[in-house]
Amino acid sequence: MSSSTGNILEIHDLHVEVEGKELLHGINLAIPEGQVHALMGPNGSGKTSLMMTIMGFSAYKVTRGQIIFDGRDITGLSVTERARLGIAIAQQRPPTIVGVKLRAVLDYIVAHDSISAEEVTQLVRQARVENFLDRDINAGLSGGEIKRAELVQLLATCPRFSMMDEPESGVDLDSLALVGSLVNRLFVRDSCRPVRRRSGLIVTHTGHILKYIEADRAHIMLDGRIGCSGNPHLVLQTIAERGYAECVCCMNEGA
Repeated sequence: MSSSTGNILEIHDLHVEVEGKELLHGINLAIPEGQVHALMGPNGSGKTSLMMTIMGFSAYKVTRGQIIFDGRDITGLSVTERARLGIAIAQQRPPTIVGVKLRAVLDYIVAHDSISAEEVTQLVRQARVENFLDRDINAGLSGGEIKRAELVQLLATCPRFSMMDEPESGVDLDSLALVGSLVNRLFVRDSCRPVRRRSGLIVTHTGHILKYIEADRAHIMLDGRIGCSGNPHLVLQTIAERGYAECVCCMNEGA
């Protein structure tokens, strides 16, 4: 199905609660196909909750509103069904998966997707995760190592829409450039439609990852609401100069 609006993702009046407490209050968001958007805001503002809701994690209960992906209402779909549509996520703190090796996951992707074993080997080498292939997923890895292992898995599946939660979090300066280059590869131009990129949503608190990604738009999230949107460079500059307090003032004036 192709969206008549040209948006790969649309969120309408989304209200979400966890364990009976509402965390998201009337979110509206549209991401056109081929665009990458950044979602910024202080800790606890609801950024991760929105991303987990888009992915369909069951703890995040939609009480009102809709999530539309490529023209299809996916509000009631499971995580698995959304993944099959081409939605993928890299969490900020992914769990250790005991008994499952990174090599086994990549072999499964090769067996069930169009990527070749040679291409996966190249990805593994570029991400410098050769030493992690026979470890349990994420076991004993540093923050930067986990990010690289996660990115290899995302890149191997070639998702249509990638979400990343704080990809620079826990990454030292030596690894940040490598992680940034891998994230950038997620949003390369589509070889079938060279005028478009793959689409995505990046949650970032510091904005450091945006040095490597050319984001099309940035949104500021505060207290479970998207307060304003605009040019990513101007948004970053405002936050650097005045902090998120300026965004609170703007939201209060708008209210």
